Amino acid sequence: MLTISDTVNGMANIDGAMGAAVVDYTSGMLLGSAGSGVDLELAAAGNSEVVKAKLKVMASLGVQGRIEDILITLESQLHIICPSISNEGLFLYLVLNKSTSNLALARRKVHDLEKQLQRI
Repeated sequence: MLTISDTVNGMANIDGAMGAAVVDYTSGMLLGSAGSGVDLELAAAGNSEVVKAKLKVMASLGVQGRIEDILITLESQLHIICPSISNEGLFLYLVLNKSTSNLALARRKVHDLEKQLQRI
């Protein structure tokens, strides 16, 4: 099992990582972060609203299941939001440099880290 700090450090070591965080989306609070490519505190609060909005739309549509991840593709960055399965209310957040990262490998690593995140 990994702590929040271990999880954040694991994401920060992914090729092309600019910033990594574990976020409580119920409050928008940053629980742990690494990197300096993005204002992670502001990103945590804003992306908490993205997760809550998607969950609300899913409920309105009667869509069953869970969100595996949300990918936001920008001109020069990729943002991965991965809600935690074992820690309801949390998500892992990774910002990647689009030109120096491998999206498939990054997604796989984030999901592997999420599975190991110690239940809080």
